[in-house]
Amino acid sequence: MATKKGVRITITLECTECRSNINKRSPGVSRYTTTKNRRNTTSRLEIKKFCTHCNKHTVHKEIK
Repeated sequence: MATKKGVRITITLECTECRSNINKRSPGVSRYTTTKNRRNTTSRLEIKKFCTHCNKHTVHKEIK
């Protein structure tokens, strides 16, 4: 029996400043998980969220 794929999928958002900055204070990258509608939003999401490693609001991009 085939399973039906839903329209909403779970995605992971990753901080862009933590990923690109080598000389940061603490190791690790801030990540959030959320869902998106794959029919309405076909491109990758970019949301401004709080990063605990940078201690400020930064842009978080969708990763695979």
